[in-house]
Amino acid sequence: MRHRLAELRGPDVPAKALDARALAALAANPGCRRRAILDGAGVDKAALAGALGAPSDYGQSQFALIRGNTFEARVKADGGAELLRLTHTLLDPAAEPPARAAVPDLSAPGPEGRTARTALALREAVAAGGWTLLDHPMLALDVAGSPAFLEPDAVVVHPDGGWTVVEIKSFPMLDGSADPAKVGAAARQAAVYVLALEAVAARLTPPPAVRHEVLLVCPKDFSNLATARGVDVRAQRAVTARQLARLTRVETIAEELPEGTCFDPERPAGELTAAVDAVPATYAPECLSSCELAFHCRARSRAADAVTRLGRPLRAELGDLGTVQDVLAAARGESGDPDDPVVTALRRAAALRAEALAEAADREAVPCP
Repeated sequence: MRHRLAELRGPDVPAKALDARALAALAANPGCRRRAILDGAGVDKAALAGALGAPSDYGQSQFALIRGNTFEARVKADGGAELLRLTHTLLDPAAEPPARAAVPDLSAPGPEGRTARTALALREAVAAGGWTLLDHPMLALDVAGSPAFLEPDAVVVHPDGGWTVVEIKSFPMLDGSADPAKVGAAARQAAVYVLALEAVAARLTPPPAVRHEVLLVCPKDFSNLATARGVDVRAQRAVTARQLARLTRVETIAEELPEGTCFDPERPAGELTAAVDAVPATYAPECLSSCELAFHCRARSRAADAVTRLGRPLRAELGDLGTVQDVLAAARGESGDPDDPVVTALRRAAALRAEALAEAADREAVPCP
């Protein structure tokens, strides 16, 4: 299967790692086979979108990355003393203060080696007791039959053996609160790490507790000082687990592709377009903020007159009516099963609209006294 995925990506094209941000977006749209196969094969979707003539500005700016790295280094200075203090104060105040915390070396060759080293460090930390800080551990999670290697900012092992995911973000907390949309995105990302940690914990006897309250660390107000809050990710974890389980396995999608399909951005534009269009996509407006191929898929959705471009909630309400023309024809009584509740509702809405327009026209026709 790895050989097949390498052929799809391009024999000489290095695989792009599937991170937690991409996994959270993939879980939010589990019906999109296009994203599933591209992410599973490690295709650089940003380069692919550019080659297709539909580049996207999705992703973090270079300035945001530098600011985030600087703030993270400050938080983790002195062996992560400030980060551990925040963890103790907010999530485990009954435990002994983290005066002496272990910070194991997690370096190893390759992602598989780092994953194994992380699992060993977690096992040793549980056996030793006390506080342990794992700086950028490597975790693995099976996604539709393809392994994804994930790197959280940090994982803290508590004296009782429990594990806490730490998310360090550069957006500020003003007066103790942060932008709800950004906190929600961080929670969905952290939920992916929780799932991966649970897979590691399940291999230990007895399995340690993976805490569902993660630590979100942000700059305080407009300073570089760190502040934090606990974020319960149980709901996000449950949704992500359910959506990832619904993903069609990568092997199944790959078997259905035409022979010779390749997503190498260096391929001729015609071949590349045909390869991408060979995989069904499920476009929705939400893709614009989470996928590099969103502009290309939106153009294809508009050309097909698909109702998905109007949003998932509306698409779910319309049942078997897949195009805007189908919807309009059903509303006008030109097609559709009269016993279908969706068709009945559309015709009722069309009648009410016609009635309202007629009344408005009558009022305009009456001269003012």
